[in-house]
Amino acid sequence: MKATFESVANMADTSFTIRHFEEEYFSAPYHHHPEFELTFIIKGYGKRYVGTRMDDYNKDDLVLLGKNLPHCWKTEQVVNGEINASSIVIQFKEDFLGTNFFDIPEMKAVSRLLDLSKNGLQFTGRGVQEVYHLMLDLLDEQSPVKRVCLFLTILNKLAFWEDFVVLEKGNPYDSMAVVEREKINRVTAYIVEHFTQKVSVDEVAALVHMTPHAFCKYFKRITRKTLMEMVIDYRIDLAARQLVYTDLPVAQIALESGFNDVSSFYKTFRKRKKISPLTYRNRFLQVNEKAN
Repeated sequence: MKATFESVANMADTSFTIRHFEEEYFSAPYHHHPEFELTFIIKGYGKRYVGTRMDDYNKDDLVLLGKNLPHCWKTEQVVNGEINASSIVIQFKEDFLGTNFFDIPEMKAVSRLLDLSKNGLQFTGRGVQEVYHLMLDLLDEQSPVKRVCLFLTILNKLAFWEDFVVLEKGNPYDSMAVVEREKINRVTAYIVEHFTQKVSVDEVAALVHMTPHAFCKYFKRITRKTLMEMVIDYRIDLAARQLVYTDLPVAQIALESGFNDVSSFYKTFRKRKKISPLTYRNRFLQVNEKAN
């Protein structure tokens, strides 16, 4: 399993692509491509992976991703035979309107937006629905000139957005050499798919054709973490979300998050979060009750 390279083929008569997906579940694997990508989730919920970050997502998720930033949306609670996942996706290259188009003074704000997107941006707030409807209009628009104008309107709105979250701080992917990017993406993709299971250093090292010793040194240099530290990051993030958003027993959450036993889960969770899993859950419930 590796971060799949996606080749985005533009049609001959358009400089960017916009597509509407309706699926039983989001089928795109953890992947990357040289195009920027704007995604709006119409239907579905689950986990969103951007770089090494995992977050919950739901409908109305609006995310702009910079070029070569690996990502995927994983659908949860899939009902067989039904449309459980729907999205609109726009993909475009930095020079889709010409090599220096975004260097002109009028595009300064949009240029800054594209630069920020290298870390991945999630947009929140009431304006999300307005962007969604503009994307629907763009999907239906037949006039080439109007399509470009609509897309620039969307980018302009996002350029002046106030409520957004930076998803992958310090993103190293775009500045990496192609060979290095492919290697680390392959490892991260494996972790994304297997972190709730047993993860072996030997097996991951073999994926990138390295000895375990050489791989451990390489991985620490690139990510500033050991392989197991990153695996545990994913496990603790998943467990924390399960504690907050479900009423599952702690023991079940521990096992489903990839821990072998409850005691090691408690010890690791307390070390990372500075409180016990039950205290973490109870604090969230108390905050939620006060908010309501």
